[in-house]
Amino acid sequence: MNGNDRGRVGIFMNRLGSLAVLCALIALWWMASNAGWVSRVFLPTPQATFASLLEGLNLSGGSGNGELLAFTQATVGRMVQGWLLASLFGVLLGAAIGVSPAVRAWVQPTLEFIRPLPASALLPLAISIFGLNPGMVLFVVAFGAMWPVLLATVHGFAAVEPRLSEVARCLQMSRAAFVWKMGLPNAMPDILAGMRLALTIALIVAVVGEMIASQSGLGQAILLAARAFRASDLFAGIVLLGLIGFASNALLAFAEKRLLRWQQP
Repeated sequence: MNGNDRGRVGIFMNRLGSLAVLCALIALWWMASNAGWVSRVFLPTPQATFASLLEGLNLSGGSGNGELLAFTQATVGRMVQGWLLASLFGVLLGAAIGVSPAVRAWVQPTLEFIRPLPASALLPLAISIFGLNPGMVLFVVAFGAMWPVLLATVHGFAAVEPRLSEVARCLQMSRAAFVWKMGLPNAMPDILAGMRLALTIALIVAVVGEMIASQSGLGQAILLAARAFRASDLFAGIVLLGLIGFASNALLAFAEKRLLRWQQP
């Protein structure tokens, strides 16, 4: 067995182990709910959760209302829009800061002061400025998701090999040409890693914003289900959020692998 075959076997075993862990958790959930370890008012059965999920997505073939599908579209749209804005401004600002050691020295303390602020803590301020509207939630999502991209971009540009800067000076390259031809390819692995983290943060902040600002989405659906003690609907929303996070991360990981093919031996 050569190295490639061993690698494929290792990947298969890892995936099989992940599937086994997931099945074990579902089995434990089934036992806890069906055996009465936890009241079904708070912990529904997997069957009831799955039925609520199908009904909410209007996939049951019955008289499902499809409200969960509309809520999902609103949350995913808000997450993607905020993530795109965060990625755009994060890369632009990060590149402007990362290419200049002087600017990094001036701005770094301010970045370290603002970076730890949780985006959800800014919701009251955003509400007072923008009001209770979708634009307010979008602003908070973009603000919260921008920091991983911004800091990763700064790190990627700051880590450019000094000899590349010397080559750029010898070739009399402009700052813009250096950023595009040398800095950006060098920083791309850091940028993509920051974008993957930012996508998760965008989903979390979007849900929290929907809960607090009463905007249509999965966050509001989960909150209303909890208040009405509709445990199966609540868990259906949580499962759907997990699926959205898993699918979005997998898609971005695939895109990252494709974009960084030139780095692979």
